[in-house]
Amino acid sequence: MGKRIRVQRRGRGGSVYRASTHKRVGAAQYPIIPPKEAYEASINGTVTSLVHDPGRGAPLALINFENGDSCYIVSPEGTYEGQQIQLGGNAPSEVGNILPLGKVPEGTLICNLELRPGDRGKLAKSSGAYATVVAHTPQGTMIRLPSGRTRYLNDYCMATIGVVAASGRTEKPFLKAGEKFHLMKAKGHKYPRTRGRAMVPAVHPYGSSKRSARRTTTVSHGAPPGQKVGLIAARGPGQKKKRAIQ
Repeated sequence: MGKRIRVQRRGRGGSVYRASTHKRVGAAQYPIIPPKEAYEASINGTVTSLVHDPGRGAPLALINFENGDSCYIVSPEGTYEGQQIQLGGNAPSEVGNILPLGKVPEGTLICNLELRPGDRGKLAKSSGAYATVVAHTPQGTMIRLPSGRTRYLNDYCMATIGVVAASGRTEKPFLKAGEKFHLMKAKGHKYPRTRGRAMVPAVHPYGSSKRSARRTTTVSHGAPPGQKVGLIAARGPGQKKKRAIQ
């Protein structure tokens, strides 16, 4: 009779393929403050605790603000419990403080950037990640992202001063497959993962060792489990293009 192929089992949503999200501490997001209000003022806060979030490489810092708000943010290097921080445009450019990009001096290392004002932090949030403020222009603030690319962001976008902690985490080898398995389990990933080309045609669309059996790797969003593998709703064929880093 055989068994259902992996993409079909995953599409069913069984416990093997679900992440243990009930163990997670919470989302790493800035408090909800109107961007223009945050640009002109500042709010004092205190780092209450530093915690580990399962499935996340960087530690989280719980911050309680004087106006009653509280939030978790990815902790920059040098943050400690009891540290006094400030959020807003009038805050000094010191590690741990949260400022709008328009008020951050050029050359400053920042993390946990907002992509758009009010989205509460999207960029440079992994272990050891940081972006750099390159220049302030009429188009907005020019940022060099962790990938090396540059981008203009709105001056009202908030960012944390400093580099995300746990920068050396990825340098330590796993040594044992079991440790890698438990890391992937915490993230909700299936491990180990077999290449589709290594399978027989009956269990994967890419199966077969014959080159003539290959098929296109793009597939629509509406494809059913069993067929939905490869580049989902891709805009291109997946070939890497050589692009100069700006």
